[in-house]
Amino acid sequence: MIEKNNSSDGPLLKVKGLRKHFPVRRGFLQRIKGWVKAVDGVDVDIFRGRTLGLVGESGCGKSTIGRLILKLLEPNEGKILYKGRDISGMTQNEVKPLRKEMQIIFQDPFGSLNPRMTVGQSIEEGLRTLGVKNHGERKVRVSQLLEMVGIAPEAADFYPHEFSGGQRQRIGIARALSVEPSLIVCDEPVSALDVSIQSQIINLLKELQNRLGLCYLFISHDLNVVGYMSDTVAVMYLGHIMEYAAADELYDHPLHPYTLALLSAVPSPDPDHRRAQPVLMGDVPSALNPPPGCKFQGRCPLVEDRCRRKEIEVYQVSPEHQVRCWKVA
Repeated sequence: MIEKNNSSDGPLLKVKGLRKHFPVRRGFLQRIKGWVKAVDGVDVDIFRGRTLGLVGESGCGKSTIGRLILKLLEPNEGKILYKGRDISGMTQNEVKPLRKEMQIIFQDPFGSLNPRMTVGQSIEEGLRTLGVKNHGERKVRVSQLLEMVGIAPEAADFYPHEFSGGQRQRIGIARALSVEPSLIVCDEPVSALDVSIQSQIINLLKELQNRLGLCYLFISHDLNVVGYMSDTVAVMYLGHIMEYAAADELYDHPLHPYTLALLSAVPSPDPDHRRAQPVLMGDVPSALNPPPGCKFQGRCPLVEDRCRRKEIEVYQVSPEHQVRCWKVA
């Protein structure tokens, strides 16, 4: 799947055929009884200074993709090309020098910070990785990072429990920026925050992207947030990318029945506006034993026999739009 390229030097990150299956063990001897197909053949590209939004229901494999890209999990199959270099088969020691180029902002702004470390100590960890040995230099850089995310420099001497959720998330962003990364995985960074605070964090991320040329993989289940943040959107269901398009194209001309269902569930600010309500039948199938053919077949109003026989391929319906559905393609 190819995102529209505004860069002359190709994608910063390219994922091809990525798969991650988790073993299910049972019994006294913990023998493997099956495999949960969390990510089952994913292709995405992300270009410098741009954002790929990854959206879908809980449990569809969004966060697993983020952790695979960062090498926090090892893939079963597929390639992860970072700046043209295949990092999927690298050992932890080999990938360690790349850690400073790829960072993550976690969903939980409190659990992601060490409660026994001050804010300054948490941010300084990254500076030590960069090789900043002088304590005075680290202290100045910490102050600059805190100011960059809208926190007073004096906060460096405080502990995480002394801050609100929005402030803790700003600190998490400062910590991610401390190593001067090129790519940041935003794993539902605003879902645990109040709505009024969400907008502040989202605008901060956009401002930092424009200022520093950052590349984001933005993971969320909120289509409004994804639409605002993203240049390109991938809609995911049970480990598969169902639709992949430029953000404006996907929101203006959604094709896959699952995408239509997700968009119909988004509340409208206009009380007189009424969206058509696609009917989803049945329940989400188990990732341990998915049905043959299209994984969405049990809930799709357009299902036919062909959908049940074999896996549906991805169809290119326009230069910026792909869909995993033969019927709408």
